[in-house]
Amino acid sequence: AIALDFSGRFKEAAAAYMWSRDMQNPDGSWYHGYLNDKPQDSVKDTNFASYIATGMWFHYLGTRDSGFLRQMWPTVKRGIDFALSLQQPTGEIPWASSEKGEVWPGAIVTSSCCIWHSIRNGISISKILGQDKPDWDRASEGLLKAIKEHPELFDKMGENKRRYSMNWFYPILTGVIEGKEAKERIEREWQDFIIDNWGCRVTADEDVTAVAETSELIIALCLIGEHERAKLLLDWTLRLRDDEGGFCRGIKLPEGEACPPERATWTSAALIMAVAALAKA
Repeated sequence: AIALDFSGRFKEAAAAYMWSRDMQNPDGSWYHGYLNDKPQDSVKDTNFASYIATGMWFHYLGTRDSGFLRQMWPTVKRGIDFALSLQQPTGEIPWASSEKGEVWPGAIVTSSCCIWHSIRNGISISKILGQDKPDWDRASEGLLKAIKEHPELFDKMGENKRRYSMNWFYPILTGVIEGKEAKERIEREWQDFIIDNWGCRVTADEDVTAVAETSELIIALCLIGEHERAKLLLDWTLRLRDDEGGFCRGIKLPEGEACPPERATWTSAALIMAVAALAKA
């Protein structure tokens, strides 16, 4: 939906948000996956729940439609409140819970960075609508402190044993890390994750690049003024476009084979957002 907004397709984006509203569980969560409006996975992801705030904030920035923002406010509030209902006393937020309420026994850095970003966007929405949410402020501060000062609280279940590239740049993409620290972080691990002429690896231990990860990295680079690197990555990525305008999810090297060969909507959406970020740079 964010990519639709960035493309000026505001009506279609609004339809996507209304679908999300209609599919939201009473506790504010969504299931991890749907097919033909039917849940395919009963996991309730805290990042998914809070991310509606990020989508709605960008929709408002593009349309200035405060009426639709107010209409969607209960959905946004329930989504963030679900994520915060799982927050631990030490600030971190576990990745998910099950249908039975069983909580995943750990927090994930990438998910937590996104949740923090979504809470901040939710706070921006609340201010537009005249809704005071000091509890969200306190919760976001606790989460930010946990991410920046207590890395031992995250990825305790081995979620990052293969060193995912998202753990490298998501703190920058979401604004958790900024400025000089962000630039140093990019420089420190650039060689580990970037394959020249192709893009960003999914994991450090395998020569497979992904269009989505590369696109998200482009956005992160734009946020810290690394525009030349961002343009270079975009040039590499655009070469992978097929005759119908789509992109396969990833490329396995050195073979140069699609891996996997499917073309996902989120892959194209990420690239649209990357192009928009560079256009505004």
